[in-house]
Amino acid sequence: MYSKILVPTDGSKLSSKAIAVATRLAALAGAKLVLLHVQQPPDYGADEEMTTAGLRASKLLQKARHDDAEAMLNAAAEGAIRKKVDATTRIVENESPFKAIIQAVKKDKCDLIVMASHGRRGLAAVLMGSETQKVLTHSTTPVLVVR
Repeated sequence: MYSKILVPTDGSKLSSKAIAVATRLAALAGAKLVLLHVQQPPDYGADEEMTTAGLRASKLLQKARHDDAEAMLNAAAEGAIRKKVDATTRIVENESPFKAIIQAVKKDKCDLIVMASHGRRGLAAVLMGSETQKVLTHSTTPVLVVR
């Protein structure tokens, strides 16, 4: 059925629900989980003059964000492992989360993506877009959307 399932997460409740669904599915299929968090790179701004202190503060903020993501992913992996599911974690930096997700699928040779839909509708969905929708549109790998 499935041997490796990619689960992108942003740490939200809906993403946690997607992890739970993917964990159950992986346990049934004997599959492995790849838990992925995509961070956007820092935006220094073309017009901003980055002082040494400003650069240091930005690096500290980036490290704190990375540490938070790592803790969130490790907690999710521990939950999967308690359910006898092999899980690995990855944090990648990319301006485009959907592209990072598709690249991770290829790199890790995943055969299913399980991700949350944040349920934006109407004008909000049009203006903000949806990473889930972009993955559905651009991925050749099957996607299970959890609501």
